[in-house]
Amino acid sequence: MDHVKFTAMKDGDKEDYDYLTEHEVEYTKGTADRLLTALVSLDESLSGYQVTRLGHSLQSATRAERDGADTDWVVSALLHDIGDIFAPYNHDEYAAAILKPFVREQCTWVVEKHGDFQMVYYGEHVGADPEKRQAYAGHKYFQDCADFCERWDQSSFDPDYDTLPLEHFRARVHEVFARDPYNPKVLRAGAREPLVTNR
Repeated sequence: MDHVKFTAMKDGDKEDYDYLTEHEVEYTKGTADRLLTALVSLDESLSGYQVTRLGHSLQSATRAERDGADTDWVVSALLHDIGDIFAPYNHDEYAAAILKPFVREQCTWVVEKHGDFQMVYYGEHVGADPEKRQAYAGHKYFQDCADFCERWDQSSFDPDYDTLPLEHFRARVHEVFARDPYNPKVLRAGAREPLVTNR
């Protein structure tokens, strides 16, 4: 069997769906490598900064690692802008959707909302609300997102910073995307881990 028998999903049988499941499971094993390739493509996305979007992503992850952040935080920092390629108007939500099955809820929320929080730095210059993040005031992850933006996102456009290469993060990305998706022990709803442990 090299393809299913049906042309409409409602006509599939157990053999068809067993076959598809086997192929889909195998395909998911390549997610980490596909994401690493997509990160390289960031070099061809939005320009005008002093570093490329890949450089920004690597610098964000480097800063997170040097702050002593755990793997969930480091990989989230690395991938937080991966949506710039395909979803420039909601890149934050796009990145969060990729991370959601595999990292702590805290990290997913921060990545999903970081675009709104970043407005505090430039909103007034582009006719947007610099206080957009106040819509989330009181949320348990509010300060985490504010700190993520301050320490790792808005500060990671420095061409002179000693940024680690993509290869340095490869093992961490593979570790995260090899996890069982939606594992409650990984997602840890409501749990918080510090962004910074090295002071």
